[in-house]
Amino acid sequence: MRRQNLDDLVRLRRSRDRMDRDYAEPLDVPALARDALMSPGHFSRSFRAAFGETPYSYLMTRRIERAKALLRRGDLTVTEVCFAVGCTSLGSFSSRFTQLVGESPSAYRSRSHDHGAAIPACMAKIHTRPVRNGEAGRAARP
Repeated sequence: MRRQNLDDLVRLRRSRDRMDRDYAEPLDVPALARDALMSPGHFSRSFRAAFGETPYSYLMTRRIERAKALLRRGDLTVTEVCFAVGCTSLGSFSSRFTQLVGESPSAYRSRSHDHGAAIPACMAKIHTRPVRNGEAGRAARP
């Protein structure tokens, strides 16, 4: 690999780490690209090549993962969860949640989640991770 590509990969990983850490902040591709010292187009293409999905898709998956945890607690409304994870549109949040999880945020919140209470958090994260690319309906969940 050329030196520039290694530098790009380091910056892309930092951007991904920022999305993991600051998922609730107003993050967009132009801001992330600036931090990575890339144009928005180059950043998006490079991110997808490195990680297999667009920056937006990655960020929304992180937000939906966190939303699932907040909804399982049951003490926040769907609207409160939507804003707590950094989404600004309840409709977009609900659509994306339903696409990734296979049920609406309200339905997810209202059903029992006791079956996972004895599972260690590290395993629960793997089991409850949202499925990307509309595969929720096809995924076989235990």
